[in-house]
Amino acid sequence: MFKKTLGLWMAFMMIFSLAACGQAAPGSSESTPSNESATRSEAPESQATKTSEAETSSDDGKTLVVYFSWSGNTEEMANHIAEQTGGDLFEIEPKTPYPDDYNETGDIAEKERDENARPEIADLPDSIEEYDTILVGYPIWWHTAPMIIGTFLENYDLTGKEIYPFTQSASMDTEQFKNSMDFVRENAANANVHDGLFVSESDTDGIDAYLLENGLLTN
Repeated sequence: MFKKTLGLWMAFMMIFSLAACGQAAPGSSESTPSNESATRSEAPESQATKTSEAETSSDDGKTLVVYFSWSGNTEEMANHIAEQTGGDLFEIEPKTPYPDDYNETGDIAEKERDENARPEIADLPDSIEEYDTILVGYPIWWHTAPMIIGTFLENYDLTGKEIYPFTQSASMDTEQFKNSMDFVRENAANANVHDGLFVSESDTDGIDAYLLENGLLTN
């Protein structure tokens, strides 16, 4: 009788021990990786949503083609770019017009460069907030961009805007173009200034190739 009772008691204890071992580990150790997996799987979805919203915002932004032209060459280039991109066009006009005489204008431009001057602009837009993409055109004056380009760029908060400088030259002096790019970058604070467009006069194929390469061509 005693042996039978002892056997039943030992069997009961073995069943109890197995049940306890079966419940101990899964409760904490297995649930944690499961929760981590859920958290990590949610993160990319959230990021994808933010990226999609950013892309939509960028796509909805308008394009502005702003330019300064003395001889008319840059104006012709800007008109073509505005037509190809569907952008709005704005001409930078100095409050005090430059002389028609080439040498006189050259002397003034040299003095402005040496003094790092900021010539006044006749009629600036109150805001360019609606534009995400801005193409900035200018001639090369005294080995860099005209100082009036600095006046325009410094007048606005360009944070996060996409800036594409453009110019043309008969000599195609790349060092002068590099100087002008440095000038634009210095004055377009917090903007994303892209490598600019530098072509010879009336090179519309070169212009269109640049616009296409940068995703700006709409026509």
